[in-house]
Amino acid sequence: MKLRHAAFIFLGPELDPEMHRSDIKTPQFTLTSIGVAADNWAQIIKTAKALVVEGVQAIELCAGFGPAGIAKIAEALNHKIPVGGVFYGAESCKSFLDLLKD
Repeated sequence: MKLRHAAFIFLGPELDPEMHRSDIKTPQFTLTSIGVAADNWAQIIKTAKALVVEGVQAIELCAGFGPAGIAKIAEALNHKIPVGGVFYGAESCKSFLDLLKD
């Protein structure tokens, strides 16, 4: 099976997956990008499950999910599709954490 539809889920304050969504499409591939509220796991799981129903074949998660979040979503999807994540190297951790400060 050829990869034709992937999704990227990112975390942020007050994001609503119904509103904060975009699709990048070519004749052969679609990338769906969706923002979700960082503290709403029910919404995050619901969003991931809806993506599978829509035909998404793989989900990539922003670094904020970490390994535990990746595992939680993969398990919620019963490992039906690959779920992976973006990670920053150790040299970027401090500067990235500085961006997240209030």
